[in-house]
Amino acid sequence: MFEVMMYDGGIYRSEELFEIIEDVGGVVLQKNRSSQMLSVVMSIPEEDREAVSKVCTDIGGVVKSVPLAGTEIAVVGPTLGRHHMPHPICDIAEELRRYGSITVVMGLARGRGKATAQMSAEERAIVDEYDAAIFVMGNFKTCVESKAELLRDVHVPVVLVSGPQPEGVDDTCEAIVSGVGRKASRMRTPPERDKLEEIADTMEAVLRDKKASLEEDPLFVHPAEVKQILENYEPINMCLRPAPMVLHLDGLRIKIPYSEHREYLENVDVYGRRLGDVAYISPSRIDDSSIIIRIKTRSQVADEDRLRA
Repeated sequence: MFEVMMYDGGIYRSEELFEIIEDVGGVVLQKNRSSQMLSVVMSIPEEDREAVSKVCTDIGGVVKSVPLAGTEIAVVGPTLGRHHMPHPICDIAEELRRYGSITVVMGLARGRGKATAQMSAEERAIVDEYDAAIFVMGNFKTCVESKAELLRDVHVPVVLVSGPQPEGVDDTCEAIVSGVGRKASRMRTPPERDKLEEIADTMEAVLRDKKASLEEDPLFVHPAEVKQILENYEPINMCLRPAPMVLHLDGLRIKIPYSEHREYLENVDVYGRRLGDVAYISPSRIDDSSIIIRIKTRSQVADEDRLRA
């Protein structure tokens, strides 16, 4: 069994960490560098955790568990205006990052107003590119209950966060966390920090169910293995955007233009198969600067092989 953990510390002597990850047969899932600080999310065999932790301590870093590692989550507010994009949304996104997830903050173009709130098909398609989404609604119960109807056509797991506890909307989302509404200051007090942890723990439980469903029909290849294969592709190495490759539970996002690199990606060799045969490769709905790869399950690949035969 593999365990996901995060190193947080300085860049000094970090080559020792990467060497032991390689030695134990582990995988670097995510690597972020800021000035002289380094954050590394890794997947390593459980029996080698102690050895890796010792190296992390020796080079002056700390190790912590990251249950949401390998996921990308959207945190969505009704609009980007200050009336609807309060501090709690940023605090929630930051808490999910502490749990290992990559997060994106979004606002709807027409989410304002109980009677006029809308969510376009394009916006739903963008949200559906992520592993899950958190919708932060607000302080008014009737408004939250009305706007919750917007979530019915979202296909990824959704956690609804609001001030009051809404009624009659349980079928629109996977979980509801109340007690977090609009406020004009950061969530700093102990009760507020506890609420942020509750939101992150709820998302962890929701994604645990999604992971269990994927285990029933496993992916043909793990996304981390595809990431390893593509790490030496020069356009990805030269990409200056943060985290050029982001892991998803069922694939990954690559931050290079689809139109320029589609043909190369489709023909990448993955255990004797073309990547284009074992995964769906499509442009992101945000723009043409990102590529979404959804890996097919083993049963899907087997069915397609039978059809071709």
